[in-house]
Formats: sequence, C-alpha cells, structure tokens
Amino acid sequence: MGKVLVLNASYEPLNITSWRRAVVLLLKGKAERLEHNGHYVYDDFPLPTVIRLRQYVKIPYKEIPLTRRNLLERDRHTCQYCDYKGEQLTLDHIIPRSRGGLDTWENLVTACVRCNVKKGNRTPKEANMLLSHSPRRPYSSLLFEISKHTRNETNREWRKYVIGMDAEAS
Repeated sequence: MGKVLVLNASYEPLNITSWRRAVVLLLKGKAERLEHNGHYVYDDFPLPTVIRLRQYVKIPYKEIPLTRRNLLERDRHTCQYCDYKGEQLTLDHIIPRSRGGLDTWENLVTACVRCNVKKGNRTPKEANMLLSHSPRRPYSSLLFEISKHTRNETNREWRKYVIGMDAEAS
C-alpha cells in the first residue's frame, strides 16, 4: 500500500514507516493523521501518508555511509560530466587517487565510462570538463531517504513538510 512520513510533535520529519505501523500509532492515539491518499483501511478510516506524533522524540544524528549505491542516488544515476542517464556508470575521483585524492563525498562523482576514460588521470579543469553539480555530503540521512521516495508521484504531499527538500534533491 505504501510508506508513511512520520513527523515529530514539532512537525520536523522523523522517519518513514509502513502504513500498518502508522495505523497502529493512530489507533493507540500516539499520532494524528495530517495527510491521506484517498484509499481506506476501513470504511471510514483513510490510509495515512503523513502522520505527526503527539509527543516530541529526540532525533539522533545518523551518518550516511559512503557507498556506490548512495553516490548513484545522490547523483541521480547521471554522469556528472555529460548528463548521460543509465546503468553503465562508474565512480570518478575529481582529484585522482594517484595524486592523493581520497574516497570522500566531496571527491567522488558518478561518470559514464566514456567521460571517465576521457578525463583519465587529470582533474576536471585539466581535462577541460565541467561538473554538472558540485559534489557534497548529503545534509541529512532522512532527507536523503525522503528524496528517494518523492522522486515519483506517489508521495509528493511529503514535500510541504520537509524544509529544504528541494535544495537537497537538486
């Protein structure tokens, strides 16, 4: 049926949960429904898409691991040099490893094989290749997860509850 965005009592995004867990929180009175998608669990019980907890919960900071999958997600499965979109992407070090470049969010981008070979053991400036976007560490692990779920049209109502999400998604 779908995922549900859970907001803290202060309306800040807390996590993403299953619709079943969200319904349990609603039935126990621990949360209130803010949005629904027009589908119903029962005759008069709309299926929630956004809920808000009634009591505040402290949010722990969570580091986003630097993985190939997360880099592809950050760069939207697109070559950062020529905007090719597809499955045949590699990871490119902006400052090559042979020159001391590290495996960091700020030094890795996705690139198609053709652009990666063309750039070779040079920096983008030396290879006369411009980056589409400056690489950076994702701001928040939750915003990172939410951006994955809102790229399609199924959870667009989440956007109004996530400050800075449009900046994070771009």
